[in-house]
Amino acid sequence: MDQIEIDGLRLRCVIGVKDEERRDKSDVVVDLRIGADVRPAGLTDNLADGWDYRAAAKGVISAVESSRFRTVEALAEAIARTIVVGYKAPHVRVRLHKPGALRFADSVGVVIHRTGDDFTAERKIA
Repeated sequence: MDQIEIDGLRLRCVIGVKDEERRDKSDVVVDLRIGADVRPAGLTDNLADGWDYRAAAKGVISAVESSRFRTVEALAEAIARTIVVGYKAPHVRVRLHKPGALRFADSVGVVIHRTGDDFTAERKIA
């Protein structure tokens, strides 16, 4: 499976548990690896035959900037849902980092992988 890569989306949102984190927006950095069949656009050189990564990026930007999560895990899950459910990607890898979240570290973050199966039914948390 081919993949589309979007790196370094620098966004701002409410993320965290401390009062100041809930009051002020924080920076987050998002990297995406999106499963897509790019052969049709590669063969035709026609944008209409490609997966619309511009629309998907705008959807992620909107979802992140309007979010109010406490954990980077929950925000990463919402981003994955946006890509897989909202934009019909077969799978996505989301790397989400929050710069300055931990003293002496550049950033703290998570990497998750999701497919359509992860969103077809409510999953029980183990």
